[in-house]
Amino acid sequence: MMVNGLDNVSRETLAQLRAFEALVLKWTKKINLVSARDASQIWDRHIVDSVQVFNAAPIEGDWLDIGSGGGFPGIVAAILALGHHPERKFTLVDSDQRKCAFLRTAVRELKLNAVVIADRVDQLAPFGASVLSARALGDLTSLLHHAERHVASDGIALFPKGENWRKEDEEARKHWSYDLEVLQSETNSDATILKIKELSRV
Repeated sequence: MMVNGLDNVSRETLAQLRAFEALVLKWTKKINLVSARDASQIWDRHIVDSVQVFNAAPIEGDWLDIGSGGGFPGIVAAILALGHHPERKFTLVDSDQRKCAFLRTAVRELKLNAVVIADRVDQLAPFGASVLSARALGDLTSLLHHAERHVASDGIALFPKGENWRKEDEEARKHWSYDLEVLQSETNSDATILKIKELSRV
C-alpha cells in the first residue's frame, strides 16, 4: 500500500493509524475534534500531514506536542515511532479536558509510549524537548515563545503552516533570530512545515 510518506511502514503501523482514524471519527461526534468538513478527509488532511511532520524530525529524543487537540501530529508521531523506536517518549499537552480524555483513550487503546497533560503550555515547567510540534495553535511569533521555553538548545521546532507563512515569518523575525528550513507539503501546495532551530531573541 503506497500512501504519501507511508510506503515504508509496516502493516501493523498502518492498522494502528486506521484504528486511530476510527477513534477520531467516533469521538468527533461528541467533542468536535475535527470540523464536519474535515471528517471525510481525516486520512489525507490530518494523518498524512502528521506523517510529514514526523518524517521531518530527528529519529530520537523526547517529543513535546502542544495544543494536541485531536492528536495531530502527536498521536500519529507516537504510532510511527512505535515500530522502530518504542522507547521514544511523547508528551501531549492540551488545556481542554475533554480532548485530553480522548488523547488518553488513544494512548491506552493503541498502547503508545505517551503521556497526556491537561494544562496550558505556558504553565508547564521548561521541558527541554528534542522536538516540539504544534499544529493550528497560533501564529509563529507566539509559537516561538513556547519553543524558547520548552526546546533544548540543540532541539528543533516543527510548525505546519498555511499560505500565510511568509507573513508570519517576516513578523516573527522582528523579535526572534532562528535558522529556518521550509518543507513543502506533499498534500497541499499552499501548505508547509517550518523546521526551526538555533532560536534566540533579537
